[in-house]
Order: sequence, then structure tokens, then C-alpha cells
Amino acid sequence: MLDNWRKTIPTLTREQMVDVDRSMVEEFGIELLQMMENAGRHLARLTRDRFLAGDARGKPVTVLAGVGGNGGGALVAARCLASWGAEVEVVLMRPDDGYGGVPAHQLAIVRKLKLRTKNAEQEALDDATDVILDGMVGYSLRGRPSRVVAETIRWATAHPAPVLALDVPTGMDATTGETPGQCIKAMATMTLALPKAGLAVLGAEEFTGHLYLADIGVPNAVYRRIGIDVGPIFSGSDLLRLS
Repeated sequence: MLDNWRKTIPTLTREQMVDVDRSMVEEFGIELLQMMENAGRHLARLTRDRFLAGDARGKPVTVLAGVGGNGGGALVAARCLASWGAEVEVVLMRPDDGYGGVPAHQLAIVRKLKLRTKNAEQEALDDATDVILDGMVGYSLRGRPSRVVAETIRWATAHPAPVLALDVPTGMDATTGETPGQCIKAMATMTLALPKAGLAVLGAEEFTGHLYLADIGVPNAVYRRIGIDVGPIFSGSDLLRLS
């Protein structure tokens, strides 16, 4: 665990993270698919090692997957955990045709692998799970979550299983840390690339729980282009516990 990480590791606002994603693709040719695969595998590994006692075999896992990049990363994690023997159920926030781009590509893989899925709009969620992965909405959220997402947050909040959030707990503004509507209360959050500014706000830990930082392959040159100086923070490990 890093002491005083807020003083040693820069944070990113929503707008800065948009610039990072754009620069990665347009200027360096590092595609969203590559970053999503990195994020999902880290999420699966942290799930197995922190919440499944190091062995995924036979363990029930619920993956809440939204339609954006966060959902795509969660779908990658679902695929990895299923390959490691977990009994995975994927909960979709919309019908399949509501997913586009790279998240739709990840969902198509899940379909080909015949993983068990449910639609949160239409089906009751299963209470038999050891851990819930929150990949509903990431840094792009503005304002309150949609009705379906808010109802799913209520279900996860009432469930006794621990929640591991991807990047930002769904319902939290990534820049300000504000929670204008329903918000996931996670036991741990695995944020990506650099911590989002809202995660550093006093009181955010009520929703984030323990905070981890995962390397998804953003070169330091990308950060320099937006005026942020980042050292080799992943020199010893590609997954850091910050708090």
C-alpha cells in the first residue's frame, strides 16, 4: 500500500481522461480494444486473488456490465474468470443491440462462449454470488444514473457480497467525487491508468473502499502531451494498492 498516494500520484479529470483515450488511439495507434483487454484481465486477477481466495474454480461471480468502455472491461473480466473455472453470470444493462463498438465486440465473445447472461431491465438478479463486479458506468457519467442502473445499484448495495468497482464506483462523478443519485458502495475499486480526481476527494472512500491502480498501457508520452508528469509508477508491479 502506498502512503500518501494523493501527494505522489497525479489524478485525472473526466476531460483529461477523454484526451488520454483520444491521444492513445489517434496519435499512438494503441486501440481501445488493447486497453480494455488489459483492464479486464487486471480486474479478473484482482477478483480471484482478493475475493475468491486465489482460486476461481466453482465460485459464483456476478458481473454488472454497462454499454460503454467500463462494461467492455467487465465483460473481459467475465470471460477470464469463466476460463479460470468461476461460475459467472453477466448482467447486462440493455438488450444486445444497445451495445456498440468495442463493448459490442466483447459481448459477442461472451455470447460465443455461452456465458450465462441476464438483462437487468427484464429479469430478477440471482442472489447466489460470492462477489459482484461493478462495470456499469465509468468516468463518463454525468448526473444521476439511469433508472435501470440505479435499480441495479440498489440491488448490489443490499446484497451481502462484496463489490469490486472498475475505475470509478457507478454513480460517482469522476471529476468531483459527487454522488447526485444512487452510488455503488464498493469494498474495493480498481481504477485505471491514473486515479480519477473524484477518488481523491475527502469522503470518497465511503464509496470506493480500498483503492487499487492498474496499468493499462498508457505511455508517459501521452500524459506529457496534456501537461502531466508521471514517473515510472508501475516499475515494481502493474497493479498497485493505494489505500
